[in-house]
Amino acid sequence: MEILQVTGSLVCSQRVPGLEHWNLRVLRSPKGKLSVAVDPVGASPGNWVFTASGSAARFACGNPESQIDLTIAGIIDFWEPDG
Repeated sequence: MEILQVTGSLVCSQRVPGLEHWNLRVLRSPKGKLSVAVDPVGASPGNWVFTASGSAARFACGNPESQIDLTIAGIIDFWEPDG
């Protein structure tokens, strides 16, 4: 799991089967690395979230058959990143 910040949404008009209904979010690590994750929890820009990756990401979204590598598993209510 990693802690990342939501920076915005990603809109794709064409997707592979199994990803048609998922909201996609752009995430940034505290060091500035960008990632894209499936968002089953409804995170908003600015929210800090924790993620599940790899095969755990497919189970976290509720569909182990999906083509997902990163899922937002929860929204953090309070957290202050280190300096």
